Amino acid sequence: MSDTRTQLMLDLQRLEQEQYLIREGEQLQDFVGLLLQYIGDPDPELRDNLIYPAFYYWILDEKHLTDEQLRSLLRELTDDTHLFYQIGSEGDQSVFTRTFSALPIALIMRRHRQKPFLELADFQHVKNAMLRYFQEEKDLRGYLSEGGWAHSTAHGADVFVELVLCPESDEAVQRDVLQAIQDVLHNGKHIFNDEEDERLASIVDTMIDKGLLPEQELADWINGLASCAELPKNRTQVIARVNSKNFLRCLYLRRARDSRENELAAAMLAAVTKCNRFAIN
Repeated sequence: MSDTRTQLMLDLQRLEQEQYLIREGEQLQDFVGLLLQYIGDPDPELRDNLIYPAFYYWILDEKHLTDEQLRSLLRELTDDTHLFYQIGSEGDQSVFTRTFSALPIALIMRRHRQKPFLELADFQHVKNAMLRYFQEEKDLRGYLSEGGWAHSTAHGADVFVELVLCPESDEAVQRDVLQAIQDVLHNGKHIFNDEEDERLASIVDTMIDKGLLPEQELADWINGLASCAELPKNRTQVIARVNSKNFLRCLYLRRARDSRENELAAAMLAAVTKCNRFAIN
């Protein structure tokens, strides 16, 4: 097994130098199978620096994987041995398999968004899988001293940015995603400190920029997000308030420059102030 892993590292280092060109006698699908096998390797050099860039190149460059191969890859990435591998576990290395399965899902959805090839059932499957993932993932750690990036919320957010831009994503999907964002911000256990708030803000920033939901509905959601400030004071409330405050600041600073968003900007600023117990009223 270790010989296979060592050979994979050598092959990926060579492929990186050769712009991911497959040599005569090699099969791309063999490499994809190995990428899936080692997708959650605890060594960030293999997982983060070699496997993910190979996925990035082979998924987004149309000359490599066919539509059917991508659909098959999507099904594997969202199965119980990848995105849902030991789901619910906390504090162990299984988190790497789950979170690094999310990143190539985002790439596949981007390719679909640019040139649609998924069936509606494929889209619905991914949407439902990601909503379930955000609900069931309990390991919310960011950067780990041993193993590097876990970053489950950030990686999931990257998928949702692509998902909300897909042509199949109607207003009901946007609302489901907003609920998922609120639930993860109000997770009751973890204050995000590795810029997960920025990655989550990218989803709502996209919704505003592309007019995917009525402004009033987004303003109401923002007001609802800040209502955690009125809950009884305990640790769960503090986590919800601080995560919401940081998220709203990210979103406000991105949108405040845009004069078209004055009403939304006002709602964001009011919500930030509400969540900030140190604000002078």
